[in-house]
Formats: sequence, C-alpha cells, structure tokens
Amino acid sequence: MNQRPQQRPASAPAARPATSTPPDVARLANELTEVMSGLLAVVEQETEFVRAGKIREGMRLEAQKSELSRRYMLAVEHLKSMQKMLAQTDPELLATLRRHHETFRAMLQVNLTVLATAHAVSEGIVRGVNAEVQRRNIPNTYTANGQRAAPGPRNMTPIAVSRTL
Repeated sequence: MNQRPQQRPASAPAARPATSTPPDVARLANELTEVMSGLLAVVEQETEFVRAGKIREGMRLEAQKSELSRRYMLAVEHLKSMQKMLAQTDPELLATLRRHHETFRAMLQVNLTVLATAHAVSEGIVRGVNAEVQRRNIPNTYTANGQRAAPGPRNMTPIAVSRTL
C-alpha cells in the first residue's frame, strides 16, 4: 500500500557513526563524566531537600534532572558501542569511568531510598487521615446481638487528595 518512509522526530538526536577515532572516545568519556557529575549534584541536592521536608524545592529540580538523565542515557549508549575501542586505547580511562559510575550508582541508591521513605511516610499520613475521617463518619450502631454493626457503603466517604503542592 502507500507506505511513507518513517522519519525521525525533530527532537531525536542524530545517530553517531559506529566508527570513531580514539580522541572521539576520550571526548565521549569526558562528556559522560561531566553529565554524571552534573546529575549527581542535582540528585544530591534533591536528596537534601527531601530529607529536610522541602518537597517543593526538590520537585523544582525535576526538569534539570530529566534533561541530565536523557543526556546520560545517550552518552552511555554511545559509549557502550565503543567500549572495545576504549578498552584497547585507554584502559585506565575505562577503569576511571567504571569507578565514577559505581559512586554514581551508590548515590542514586541513597536518593531512591530517601524518596521511597518520603513516599511511605506521606502515604501513611494520608491513610491515617482517611481512617480518622471514616471513623468519624461511621455511626456507632449495634446489632440485636450486641455486635457493632458494619458500616454500609453510603457511610464510607472518600477523601480527595490534591497531588499538586
């Protein structure tokens, strides 16, 4: 039938050539290190904000964190394609990148732990508020046997939570 050739979206990065010279590999490794350092700084800042309970300030870093994450993923994918060349031309640089990446992963794990803790605490607060609202809305009635009557569905009032701060 009528098939048009698929076009790459304008926002998609141009594909890099598969073959590169050693200076290109070194440039890419330096670029990856810079992106990891920038992303690490943003993640550390976000972690500190969340630990201090300053969720809004942490959320303001989202756009910067997303852009750095996108750049990081592109650089990692490109570096993976040139890993053999890097191992042959500069194994010390590859070892440095791996050490830097391990530090980066450890800090990301700390960040994820802090975010998960904040999520669990906020969820616990919302559940506690909901339980208290429901408790107050349920009439205290008893059956003929002296048992507390189970509330009907019309006695259960949902609470609304705004996810925007």
